[in-house]
Amino acid sequence: MADFLTQHWRDGVEILILAAIAYQLFLFFRATRGARILTGLLVILLSLTLISRLLDLSVISWLLERFSVFFVVGLVVIFQPELRRLLAELGSQRLFSLNRTEDQTVDDLIDAMRKLSATRCGALFAIKRDIDLTPFAESGVLVDAKLTPELITTIFHPKTTLHDGGVILDKGRIHAASCVFPVSQREVRDRSIGLRHRAGLGITEETDAVALVVSEESGALSICFNSQLKHDLEPEDLRAQLQHVLAFGSFPPEDPPSPASRETSRKS
Repeated sequence: MADFLTQHWRDGVEILILAAIAYQLFLFFRATRGARILTGLLVILLSLTLISRLLDLSVISWLLERFSVFFVVGLVVIFQPELRRLLAELGSQRLFSLNRTEDQTVDDLIDAMRKLSATRCGALFAIKRDIDLTPFAESGVLVDAKLTPELITTIFHPKTTLHDGGVILDKGRIHAASCVFPVSQREVRDRSIGLRHRAGLGITEETDAVALVVSEESGALSICFNSQLKHDLEPEDLRAQLQHVLAFGSFPPEDPPSPASRETSRKS
């Protein structure tokens, strides 16, 4: 046993490294629009490979080897936005740093969203983190003003010329308004998810930005990050979610239901 470990410990290290890389790639791609396509292709390829090896089907094995290049090219096409975001993050000098926003900025933003929600004024925000949002800012109007609740509510007032589109926030300032964001093509079954929510998802699919949405129909508050959407949040819950994402680059872990709540759900 000791001799086996001495001779093959490098193999174990390689397996652990490859497993860690595969797991991180799985976490990165699992919420993307091409995740189901990738899963289906992998199942088909693994099944064909296993069958061809077991039954010694030389023709199928030859075809699989020849089509492997086309498979890789297909993955690049399917996951083009995701790969662009991944490479942009790897090229960022602040990839492993925490990009914290001042508490006052978060407070002002949540206060503005609460007022917009109360008056049913739709709104869309993208908070810049590491990846540059200049291409999206150029589609709108440059503002470059300090973020205040009064200015935010004025921008999104239905009678202003800047209320359509999204606002880009950077370092506590309103960088641009009336910006066009890419619309996510993911399948969303919830009918309350409208165009603003899809635009919020779209900007987080192509960049590492955080998107915030106020629904014009219901006034519901939502947050989008890393191709994920958390919908219909209370202002304080939204604040906690936003602060955690800005500080740690992920949503906070969800608390498991308490025994009392599980018992209540059983009775209902």
